[in-house]
Amino acid sequence: QVQLVESGGGLVQPGGSLRLSCAASGFSFKYASMSWHRQAPGKERELVATITGTGNTLNSLDAVKGRFTISRNNAENTVYLQMNSLKPEDTAVYYCKAIGISVWGQGTQVTVSS
Repeated sequence: QVQLVESGGGLVQPGGSLRLSCAASGFSFKYASMSWHRQAPGKERELVATITGTGNTLNSLDAVKGRFTISRNNAENTVYLQMNSLKPEDTAVYYCKAIGISVWGQGTQVTVSS
């Protein structure tokens, strides 16, 4: 079955960096567009960035442009989210998802605080 396992979250100070990973299995990863989403407390889940199977990327949130970068390694069935210059408003649970597949992982908590 489809599995998505996010990791790499944690507590970081404002201005710091984190790299999130999402290990995928149970589908043809190299053909799938993948996305990162986030959900802050009391807010709806929002799309952060998307990457196609061939590596074309789209950052969907103006708030993260120039700071977050999505990438993937098809040999390892893994998608990444490099997050730099983190701000307190980036605090959220981050999830990855395969486009067109209605499965979510457990998410990974990112907390940006001094």
